[in-house]
Amino acid sequence: MLKWFRKSAAPDSAPAAAVPASDASCEAASQAHKVRGNAFFAEGKLAEAAEAFRQAIAAWPANAAAHFNLGLVLRDQGALAHAAESFALALQADPAMGDAAHLLGNLREQQGDLPGATALYRSALAADPNLEPAWSDLCMALLRQGQLSDAAAVADDALARFPQAGELHGQRGKLLFSQGRAADAVVSFNRAIALGAGGAELHNDLGVALQASGNAEGALRSFGQAVALDPRHINAQINRGAALAGLRQLPQALAAYDAALALNPRNAVAHTNRGYALTELRRLDEAAAAYAQALRLDDADAEVHNSLGMVYVLQAKNELALASFRRALALNPLLVSALGNLATVLNLLGQREESMAASEQLLALAPEHDFAVGYLLGARMHACDWTDRDALLAKAETDIRAGRLAVAPFSWLAMCDSPELHWLCARTYQQRKYPAAPQALWQGERYAHDRIRVAYLSADFHSHATAFLMAGLFELHDKARFETVALSFGPHKTGEMRERLERAFSRFTEVGHLSDEAIARRVRELEIDIVVDLKGYTGDARAGIFAWRAAPVQVNYIGYPGSMAADYIDYVVADAHVISPEDERWYSEKVVYLPGSYQVNDSQRRIAPETPTRADQGLPEGVFVFCCFNNNYKINPPVFDVWMRLLTQVPGSVLWLLQDNALAATNLRAEAQRRGVDPQRLVFAPRAKMEDHLARHRLADLFLDTQPYNAHTTTSDALWAGLPVVTCKGKAFPARVAASLLHAVGMPELVTHKLQDYEALALSLATSPERLAQVRERLAANIPGAALFDTDLFRRRLESAYTTMWERAQRGEAPARIGVGLDANMDCGSSPQ
Repeated sequence: MLKWFRKSAAPDSAPAAAVPASDASCEAASQAHKVRGNAFFAEGKLAEAAEAFRQAIAAWPANAAAHFNLGLVLRDQGALAHAAESFALALQADPAMGDAAHLLGNLREQQGDLPGATALYRSALAADPNLEPAWSDLCMALLRQGQLSDAAAVADDALARFPQAGELHGQRGKLLFSQGRAADAVVSFNRAIALGAGGAELHNDLGVALQASGNAEGALRSFGQAVALDPRHINAQINRGAALAGLRQLPQALAAYDAALALNPRNAVAHTNRGYALTELRRLDEAAAAYAQALRLDDADAEVHNSLGMVYVLQAKNELALASFRRALALNPLLVSALGNLATVLNLLGQREESMAASEQLLALAPEHDFAVGYLLGARMHACDWTDRDALLAKAETDIRAGRLAVAPFSWLAMCDSPELHWLCARTYQQRKYPAAPQALWQGERYAHDRIRVAYLSADFHSHATAFLMAGLFELHDKARFETVALSFGPHKTGEMRERLERAFSRFTEVGHLSDEAIARRVRELEIDIVVDLKGYTGDARAGIFAWRAAPVQVNYIGYPGSMAADYIDYVVADAHVISPEDERWYSEKVVYLPGSYQVNDSQRRIAPETPTRADQGLPEGVFVFCCFNNNYKINPPVFDVWMRLLTQVPGSVLWLLQDNALAATNLRAEAQRRGVDPQRLVFAPRAKMEDHLARHRLADLFLDTQPYNAHTTTSDALWAGLPVVTCKGKAFPARVAASLLHAVGMPELVTHKLQDYEALALSLATSPERLAQVRERLAANIPGAALFDTDLFRRRLESAYTTMWERAQRGEAPARIGVGLDANMDCGSSPQ
């Protein structure tokens, strides 16, 4: 509400109207006292002025001006209730006194009586339509009551009378903004400023409107102007910080929040916003402390509890995160972001049933919310609960085609077999979550190094599937030609694999405590020629690092089997089996085709010499053992149907699966029973140390692959242990990896292209001991010389690709498809348009 008045709102010194002769002496005395009161008021002597005005009223109670002037004095003395009484008496004496009605309306509004204030403002304007401030206050009072159409009408009437009134243009801007018309509000605010109504509050309002209009830079300038006009305007300080944070200027944003807190250390919003900035900077302990301080000031803010929970997730403090999300939802059961976060952390904690319940609630409450359908699909897939699977997949596809964030890209790879849909899903995700930075860190510089500098970025430099595959490559890189750097942003884990990896690189650096921007700046400072993302959009990924374009060449490899759909990723390393030339159109990256398989393997992987007994593993003796050690989420009804038919057709056989979680095992056994198969014929293997896990493969007879997400590292595990793998080759990258690996180990006859052929092949091998024995013998003979397990051969091929990438960048040429040692039948020229 405005706290300004017309000049006539000073003590009234106008002559009194004519009165009957009998009252002339009383009026004269009253006017004299009033004149004396006016003089005292002008000198700032409020007590003396009040006494004089009271004497004026005592001499002539009908003196409306004296009542009004006494009200002004009492207002300035802070005696607002008494001031209101005086203004009311002034109106009683003179109902046409517009100023009295206006100021009494101000006081009613301060008391929270907006309807009463509104009526008084209308009375003021009825008495004096030229009372400009009353128009403004009436407009604001209506706006605050949500009476937008009435407020709009008042604003239009007022501006018709006072087209040059800057304050009225400002009020109209507020009205337009409240109606969701941010761009129109910007016009009104700018007009107000041009007319001289340029206070800090107005510049702050303009900044908010500009921000809502998508003009982040303009918003920042407006907030800066507001702060320059009034450094103590705390909202402008906070808004300036938010604008800076939105522009990824996080240290400057923190400085703005600190300035706000210097004005008021108990401002919960400033602490909350500090928490966000600190989270983005990966200063997680400080972020948690900032959110905790905000909650000490306002424990009822559900959004802050939700944000604190996300910090705990990043710190891997999932139990604390769970408590935060539950508290957020207790405060606001409709906070859908907290519901999605609750579903996620419950899944991380292995509480599958609770995760599904939360996901179901989210989808029912907000079916178009980001990842709503994906949360439920993912939770059910991990639990092998296939309820409403087809309907949910259909909704997910519809949402993805509509450009909505329906499913996380990595989860989607296991749900459908379409390169097009994979790309659409990843593109929406990238644009929403990891847009290109405002300005690339690498600006076309050419580095003059004696060796090509290659940096591998990952969270998995420890006992992880990626490390098991790649450790040998890191060790064998040609150190005369390549300087290799590891930037590790995952949890700091010790152990034999970690020690091995630290020795393998020219430089190994922990960067997990740094923000995406800070890690990117480290890449730039190191003058890295080629930076390789080993995570893509998988768990613990940091795709935001690459959005800063810190190196001349940026590569997607091994972690994410698909396109990252990001223009700042130049290449994806693949082979002709996993990406066919006709599918390149669904890759934003240029494809690097390696001969054989794209997947590296470590030829030094150890298999425990001791083979456990079947009894040790809960397997019956003397029966055929089908196995699949894929994560349970890759199992789906069409594949499971095939497996159950195989068990039915191969008497006594069992299916040996990885025990991912207890609920999945329960559900899979129930699904077996529904298909007429004894649930006890499903045997579940607990997780084990890698060398022991590889050794227990010797107990199985045949590995059955999944579809549409194949066994990837798991196929290599089985083949390395001498266990044949039967696969069904699909359309998209993740559905074609096992085929790639089987070709590279010289066993293409184990690749099928339809599920019925997959079933027939598996049945033939399971019922033809001689044929299976021949396959196992050939696999055993192939392993020592197979390209799949020749780490140094793979290293030379990959380094050839790196060299070509580097040479193109050195010449200033754009990325292009690269074929390494491919036969003449494959065209590796320009990509199809």
